[in-house]
Amino acid sequence: MGVIFVNGWTDAPNAIATAVSTRVLKPNVAIWIAVLMNFLGALVMTYFNAQVAETISNIVSFDAQGNIGASQVALAASLFSIVVWAVAAWYFGIPTSESHALIAGLTGSAMALGGLGAVNGQEWLKVLFGLIVSTILGFGGGFLITKLIVIIFRDVPRRKANKFFTVGQATAAAANAFLHGAQDGQKFMGVFMLGLYYNNLAEKTGGGFTIPLWVMALCSITMGIGTSVGGMKIIKSVGMDMVKLEKYQGFSADISAAIVLFLASVFGIPVSTTHTKTTAIMGVGASRRLSSVDWRIVKEMIFAWVMTFPGCGLIAYLMAKLFVAIF
Repeated sequence: MGVIFVNGWTDAPNAIATAVSTRVLKPNVAIWIAVLMNFLGALVMTYFNAQVAETISNIVSFDAQGNIGASQVALAASLFSIVVWAVAAWYFGIPTSESHALIAGLTGSAMALGGLGAVNGQEWLKVLFGLIVSTILGFGGGFLITKLIVIIFRDVPRRKANKFFTVGQATAAAANAFLHGAQDGQKFMGVFMLGLYYNNLAEKTGGGFTIPLWVMALCSITMGIGTSVGGMKIIKSVGMDMVKLEKYQGFSADISAAIVLFLASVFGIPVSTTHTKTTAIMGVGASRRLSSVDWRIVKEMIFAWVMTFPGCGLIAYLMAKLFVAIF
């Protein structure tokens, strides 16, 4: 529950960052839209298609030693490490990926019990595939959609065009928040089901879990409460510092990210909503000129993304070793 709350607190604001930076939405209004749409995305998408949750729940195995007690403790250690990593990132205003932290944390703690044999390579390939594809499609989509909009709207009066992009971006921001809930909500539901499984409160059927409605509702509400706590530091880093956006550019970034997240959710590929959104913003900035992007901020983000896997994984590995020894 703590990890789900922190995800809503630190990760969800990415979905609404550009709409705030272009002044399409006021910060408080945007955050409450994110609260509602995160809740609906996690609830509705999981009900109809829970493939992302299934991928996450199968990415590693904590059963290597056949010791259920050790499995429970190692899983708890992985979640503890994710909270530590996420809160540290929020403190410095760095939009690290909770998805990457989750995967790294689960992998590190599982390896503390069973080494490399605890890692499901086939499911991990989906993560790597999602990482590469979301980068390419996010950046490329932002770049191409912006170029296309400039061509389509070149003869439209600026005031009239801005009215369209104001409504369009508000709608796209809501869609991003919905799809953030669909992606990240499912990931943490998968982990929630693992917790129930290791406490003999859930059963695997056909290699996966049937997620009960009460789990969907509980996780969705918790994520929404986390989002309501705030997130202006992340909004500032993603929507204001990295690229100075106009309304049509914010619309392009949001549409690009929404398309990628929707396709990933439908095909059950776990991708980082932070990664997808920020690469889309980079693509939008680069479509104007490369100097429009503050590459210093980009370097900081990329460094944080790269360090998440070894950093959070190592913390989880050490915490799992320590927790198993203590408990």
